[in-house]
Amino acid sequence: MEKTVKKVKRIEGSLRVPSDKSISHRAIILSSLADGISIVKNFLKAGDTLTTVNAYRKLGVEIVEKEGVYYIHGKGLDGLKEPDDFLDMGNSGTTTRLTLGVLAGFNFFTALTGDDSLRKRPMKRVAEPLSKMGAKIDGRKDGNLLPISIRGGKLTGIDFFNEKMSAQVKSAILLAGLFAKGETTVIEPVISRDHTENMLNSMGAYVSREFTKDGYRVTVKKADKLNPIHINVPADPSSAAFFAAAASVIPGSHIELKDVLVNPTRDGFFRKLKEMGAKVEYKNKRDEAGEIVADIYVSYHELKGVKVKPKEVPSMIDEIPLLAIIATQAEGETVITGAHELRVKESDRIKSVIENFKRLGLEAEELPDGMIIRGKQKVKGGIVDSYKDHRVAMGFAILGLVSEEGITIKDADCVYISYPEFFNHLEKVSK
Repeated sequence: MEKTVKKVKRIEGSLRVPSDKSISHRAIILSSLADGISIVKNFLKAGDTLTTVNAYRKLGVEIVEKEGVYYIHGKGLDGLKEPDDFLDMGNSGTTTRLTLGVLAGFNFFTALTGDDSLRKRPMKRVAEPLSKMGAKIDGRKDGNLLPISIRGGKLTGIDFFNEKMSAQVKSAILLAGLFAKGETTVIEPVISRDHTENMLNSMGAYVSREFTKDGYRVTVKKADKLNPIHINVPADPSSAAFFAAAASVIPGSHIELKDVLVNPTRDGFFRKLKEMGAKVEYKNKRDEAGEIVADIYVSYHELKGVKVKPKEVPSMIDEIPLLAIIATQAEGETVITGAHELRVKESDRIKSVIENFKRLGLEAEELPDGMIIRGKQKVKGGIVDSYKDHRVAMGFAILGLVSEEGITIKDADCVYISYPEFFNHLEKVSK
């Protein structure tokens, strides 16, 4: 599906964007391991998260939806069943990597596969530490690519240095640690998103966290059981970011974004947007099941270029392509470094953004780990490729709002992965 987004006068209104994808995934995965029935409200119903629901149903978990509320009948830490076919992971790296951590604790055989994009994404980053703990894992390219098989059981805890600061890697190891003899510790130079730790802690697992000279250390111990949870999933900051970006670059714009997760490991984009000069306010801050939630108000103000340093990347990794896109409208140069991880997302997001800039006649330089973007560029318009990557598609839709002739996005239906109502919501707040 192609979609054309044209110039608008301003962005205005109030939105409750879809619920957080990371927390929705974890609510299903961890509840499946709990003793008893968990209740999940405001679950994100999108391609990736429904992949998680289907996978855990195939592992023997009863998951019932009634009037938009999900009831997960947890099987305990020893209750999952061997599936009778491949688990299809669709396009979801989160489902795949976290589920490998879970399956490492079970002495049965499982094979996982996915779509064309997912079968190109690296899995050795979780396969290697899980193998060191005792799981038997094999797959294409020496266990690096799907399809992958795993037989778990009889795990021993390890200490692991998470150099890439990947929350998916950390989560996989911590989940395996629930089944492992002794303690399992993950060390990160800079803390990655910590939803797994937060949720495990709220479910009664042993979770120890500290900041040392080496960085962030989190430890779990073998668990006897997890308690069920009741959770209202907050709105996804990565989805809210697109509308915040739009309001910040179109004169006269202002928007209210309701119930947004503002966990400090996830709100780096909003902090950086404020540094660029946009008016960003958090109001009505509150605690929801160990996570900080707020209503975010964003108003237009002329932006200036910024530097994104490696230590800032983990808290805004999914929003960096969007930041690069709006940097074309800021005064001065924007330099992004330390974002190697963008190379192995749904697409190579550094290359995807740079190639689309070239198609639109915009000036930017590709770095091995980031980009340099020239500011105050006029956007005439044209055709871009989403590379079937939802964040690339949505990012260039925002640029279409300030283009002279509109931007047409190829394969724009990939937004279903995380935000099925994106284009409807964009129309709703465009004036």
